[in-house]
Amino acid sequence: IHQYLDRYVIGQDKAKKILAVQVYAHYNRIQYNRSLATSEDNGFNSNNLNSGTNEAKPTVNNHYSPNEFSGTRSCTPVNYQSSLSQPSVSELFNLSRNGSLSSSKNPFTHGGSPTSSFPFPITLENLSDMKDDREKHRASRILKDDVDRPLKLEKSNIILLGSTGSGNVDFKIIDFGKISKTLLAQTLANYLNVPFALYDCTSITQAGYVGEDVESTIGRLLQNANFNVELAQQGIVVLDEIDKISSKTGHHHAARDVSGEGVQQAMLKLLEGSLVNVPDVKSPRKLRGETFLVDTTNILFIACGAFNGLDKIISRRKHKKTIGFDMLTSLNESTTQDNYTSSVNPNTTDFVNLFQSFESSAHEENAERDKLLQEVEANDLITYGMIPEFVGRFPIITVLHSLNEEMLVRVLTEPRNALIKQYQLLFNIDGCELRVTPDALKAIARLALSQHTGARGLRSVLENLLLQPRYDVPGSDISTVVLTEGAVLGHSPPEYHRVVSPVSSVVS
Repeated sequence: IHQYLDRYVIGQDKAKKILAVQVYAHYNRIQYNRSLATSEDNGFNSNNLNSGTNEAKPTVNNHYSPNEFSGTRSCTPVNYQSSLSQPSVSELFNLSRNGSLSSSKNPFTHGGSPTSSFPFPITLENLSDMKDDREKHRASRILKDDVDRPLKLEKSNIILLGSTGSGNVDFKIIDFGKISKTLLAQTLANYLNVPFALYDCTSITQAGYVGEDVESTIGRLLQNANFNVELAQQGIVVLDEIDKISSKTGHHHAARDVSGEGVQQAMLKLLEGSLVNVPDVKSPRKLRGETFLVDTTNILFIACGAFNGLDKIISRRKHKKTIGFDMLTSLNESTTQDNYTSSVNPNTTDFVNLFQSFESSAHEENAERDKLLQEVEANDLITYGMIPEFVGRFPIITVLHSLNEEMLVRVLTEPRNALIKQYQLLFNIDGCELRVTPDALKAIARLALSQHTGARGLRSVLENLLLQPRYDVPGSDISTVVLTEGAVLGHSPPEYHRVVSPVSSVVS
């Protein structure tokens, strides 16, 4: 799984390792639980068959044998002769204490009260002891049955978190319109050949409001599985923008989720495992009007979110015992301002130095954010606005780190559907060749880092740089366009190499 992810996703080795282990364990769990259910069904059927053929004939007297006594009372009266044919409870208790029964089998042979022949008087203490013995016997039998019962493996859903432009848009290979977290999940689904559904949580509303409910996520998964319920019950659902349903995301979400927690509450049973009725509104016409019952127990849910500001929550948690929140905030602001004024001279006219100062500042900020996010805990997500029950259903929290310059250069060139390859194809359609120098690739990566947009900003940077060449090339004699570092930094335009016509060569 890890090797397959390396073909489509750049970097994030730790996240790949966690996903590979958890997904592998998830589908092993499905296979194990299904084989366990099959064996239990077979054992149940065989027990019923044996009980039907080897059923004991009923006795004349309706009573319990001593080895069957477990404290269960019968409402059927016991014959008087039953006490003469089998030991009574008191005699059994005497056997357990003295090693022998009473001298007479019939408790009434010595006349008078039935208790006169007992070697010990029946008191409340003895009755309590007998009750304790029965409870111990029952508890030991329950424990024995529990030990013999095979284990059932539980599901572990996953959270992928990382800030926009650093951890969440890191490496796009199949489609640059997708962020890295969803790309990881979709690549896993493609490799495992299971249904996959990507759902934007910003469109989910609380029950009773206009919009889509939480069950619609399963409907999309069922649709992608061609309405094969058995196949859909093994699929992967990616809940994108999961941080937008938190109770502290602002007034825009509150208009659709009055309580601030309604959507999260509605998702709890869905994540844990429940039966969902899915209407087939987009199924073939002949199946319209029917509903499908989908069990979400074996569906793997992967929640993705940028969780902007989570690093500040972690920082407050780590420093609140030493300097306090107010002092930390003022310290960060003053430090940032001092670094800015010391690194950027307002009177400078050197664009390169200014660019390098922004680059170093962005690199340090990403490194500090990554360091804090690596220490994320469940309580930090709860502080962010997620309810404890929701966080508890995602035991695996995976953090995606920011991209550096080297990784962004790899994103530009190595993927099968890399951006540079896409623009080279566009120029080839017009009979022109596009070349990008190694220094220009590094400059593009640094520019994207300085804009805090990460891999998502690479396309925007290239669009601005190649606008004029894409305007000049069609219908012209330009054979090659060379993008240099100077063109990226704005010092010079892109270089054009034109086709030498035969007429001009003869004249010369």
